[in-house]
Amino acid sequence: MLSVLLSLNLSHLGLWASGLILVLGFLKLIHLLLRRRMLARAMDSFPGPPTHWLFGHALEIQKTGSLDKVVSWAHQFPYAHPLWLGQFLGFLNIYEPDYVKAVYSRGDPKAADVYDFFLQWIGKGLLVLHGPKWYEHRKLLTPGFHYDVLKPYVAVFNNSTHAMLDKWEEKAREDKSFDIFCDVGHMALDSLMKCTFGKGNSGLSHRDNSYYLAVSDLTLLMQQRIESFQYHNDFIYWLTPHGRRFLRACQEAHDHTEFQPPFRQRMGPQAVTLSAPGPDQVIRERKAALQDEKEQEKIQNRRHLDFLDILLGARDESGIKLSDADLRAEVDTFMFEGHDTTTSGISWFLYCMALYPEHQSRCREEVCEILGDRDSFQWDDLGKMTYLTMCIKESLRLYPPVPQVYRQLSKPVNFVDGRSLPAGSLISLHIYALHRNSSVWPDSEVFDPLRFTPENVATRHPFAFMPFSAGPSIFMFLAGGGLAESFQEKPPNQNSQCESTRSGTLTVLPRSVACVQVNQLISQLSIHK
Repeated sequence: MLSVLLSLNLSHLGLWASGLILVLGFLKLIHLLLRRRMLARAMDSFPGPPTHWLFGHALEIQKTGSLDKVVSWAHQFPYAHPLWLGQFLGFLNIYEPDYVKAVYSRGDPKAADVYDFFLQWIGKGLLVLHGPKWYEHRKLLTPGFHYDVLKPYVAVFNNSTHAMLDKWEEKAREDKSFDIFCDVGHMALDSLMKCTFGKGNSGLSHRDNSYYLAVSDLTLLMQQRIESFQYHNDFIYWLTPHGRRFLRACQEAHDHTEFQPPFRQRMGPQAVTLSAPGPDQVIRERKAALQDEKEQEKIQNRRHLDFLDILLGARDESGIKLSDADLRAEVDTFMFEGHDTTTSGISWFLYCMALYPEHQSRCREEVCEILGDRDSFQWDDLGKMTYLTMCIKESLRLYPPVPQVYRQLSKPVNFVDGRSLPAGSLISLHIYALHRNSSVWPDSEVFDPLRFTPENVATRHPFAFMPFSAGPSIFMFLAGGGLAESFQEKPPNQNSQCESTRSGTLTVLPRSVACVQVNQLISQLSIHK
């Protein structure tokens, strides 16, 4: 009797649970339909390309490549057009400077529909934060990037760059094209490890290489998730093979920041390799060390402070510091953003130098004149590289490391042509299309560094060039300059299997590999093959 009652109760419980799931699913569907209706009405005055009944524009983007496809749409629809990723996520995709100014001169929050995808990976750092919390973190971190703080890092960047050039010296003897993206990525990661945690000059460990592969995997998975509407729901995504792969890659990336490169401790005749403590313990130990006056003096007298030291010392006017959770999020954010965008920017710059040897020659002449008989750059040299800087900016125009960013309007916006959007609308700033807008950049597909002479910059719209939200990376000057002095880059040879097509939503990545043929220079004018 008892078993019969129990089975009846379980049966009723199952029915109630099924009914609850159906009701919740129905309410979620109603919410999505109402939101779609609101977004569609908001963009009624903006014509755009036809949409698929289920996938929106996502299917065509995945088939043809998002970057060049959006550029072709930008030629058809001046100023802006609707961009639907599935049926429930719609953005107004903008790529005209006055439209960009109307939105990005304000303080609208980042679109949670996209940026919340990052939370599992990097937590609530500057990339994800918005509003007062963002300003609070930004204010605390800004002193750490003052020129006087950055100057000592030039030697660190030089060392990492020279290590990469040593590898390329060996590869140059083979007279073959090779993928530069991986080597540049390792160089950027090595620099970041030294800057973030005070890593020594021992080179990249197996764990560092695992982190590099994990970040590459996470970037591609994130791009795929943004463009695939069926992955937008967290619950569904974590159940898919792609979602589980994303979680595994997140764990790999977190293991890297949680456990610093092993250190060795002598115990009698045996040397035992120990894993360094996790970030929470590292933070506690660093905080304890800063309480000791001798240890604090030792840290302050170092040639340069690492990023974690700077974060620990940051405080506002009231003396409030970042919490341990905030510290970890900012370290993870710094590692991702500093590594990924720098790798993309340098790789495409070097590829441009390989394609346009006349500009490469002028950069080399400028760099050789500045260096003289020295083999490394100093801080004061950076401001003297005027032509190299123009070439870097032109490369960033054609291949911006961050091709697209998203906002959600907190209040209505009126555009220069009289059209408007209500509060709650979603905006996509397509930087890649903005930089190839032919009404702003004549012959926009042509590589022309003279676009960035002081005279041309002065007459250009201030929102026409936006490669980074916080300015170019100093890595690019050092790596590009070092190569200009030591090597000649050439396009891939005809027998190479390399591709140079672009893809990406988070960063502009080579669809296959970005290859150049590197020849070492035995003098300023002769080439050794």
